[in-house]
Amino acid sequence: MLAVSVLAALFAAAPAPALGAPPAPETVCSVEDPRLGELSGLVAADDGWYAVNDGGTRLEVFVLDRDCAVRDVLTDPADPYDVEDLARAADGTLWLGDTGDNRKQRETVALHALPPGGAATLYRLTYPDGAHDAEALLLDESGTPYIITKNVLGKADVYRPAGPLASPGPTALEHVGSLRLTSTDTPGGPVGATGSLLVTGAASAHDGSVVAVRTYTDAYLYPVPDGDIPAAFRREPVRVPLPDEGQGEAIAFEADGTLLSAGEGVGSPVRAVPGAAELVPDDPSAGGTDGSAGDSAAAGEEDSPGLPVLPGIAVAVFAAALLVFGFGKLRR
Repeated sequence: MLAVSVLAALFAAAPAPALGAPPAPETVCSVEDPRLGELSGLVAADDGWYAVNDGGTRLEVFVLDRDCAVRDVLTDPADPYDVEDLARAADGTLWLGDTGDNRKQRETVALHALPPGGAATLYRLTYPDGAHDAEALLLDESGTPYIITKNVLGKADVYRPAGPLASPGPTALEHVGSLRLTSTDTPGGPVGATGSLLVTGAASAHDGSVVAVRTYTDAYLYPVPDGDIPAAFRREPVRVPLPDEGQGEAIAFEADGTLLSAGEGVGSPVRAVPGAAELVPDDPSAGGTDGSAGDSAAAGEEDSPGLPVLPGIAVAVFAAALLVFGFGKLRR
């Protein structure tokens, strides 16, 4: 416990600035269905919510009413490795992000495209720089997928296909940007202060004007200039705290700009932040609300400083804490 306490103190020493006053999340309903005990991806559509669990031995997308009741399950016999997030294209196709890789040993990751009433199509992908663990998936207005990695040191990298997707592939990914997250004091998550550095999900607003990236404790809302997602991550985001979620991994936008968040555990709530998309300035050059994710860096640019530079002893303590407490057990 000493290692974890010291680690928390180190990260807490340089928190991100406090946010002004976004609306606090409001509980909408609770997911009581035991089949959704590991909810990690969420999409809001006109006809309800779509949700996925982590992992699984076949593709399953749960269709929920807005009271959290499961009314249908869309299935496909394809056996994924580790599904972590969900996105929906303009034509209604659901894209499952099969990108989890806690041990960073997968030669390929995958996307599964599940069209309305049709069979899933598999697209395998390869990173240009070795294996990564990733739990966040975005689609831009053209349907291009973006994968955002999960990193305990707060640097999340952004990748997209370098060319047209091929099935089954693999299709090469290219690195198009990165985010530098700084620790916050928002309570929640399974790993204390470290959880505010770990990207666990992402979502696009229905009109494509805003994207959200979440950690276990906070959401960061970025303005998207002219549909350009890499450019969005060079803008100043608005931070929206999502406190007291036990293992928050899912995030979505309603059509009216309401931000939804949810996480693992039977009985966990789906919560809403009304008008969240409106918190992002219309003019991206105006910057975001105080409480940003730290500096962002585009591909080819020098990384901007985000985390404080930790002394050697702090890094050692951090490594020891991971070994002792088995960070790899955080499957999602």
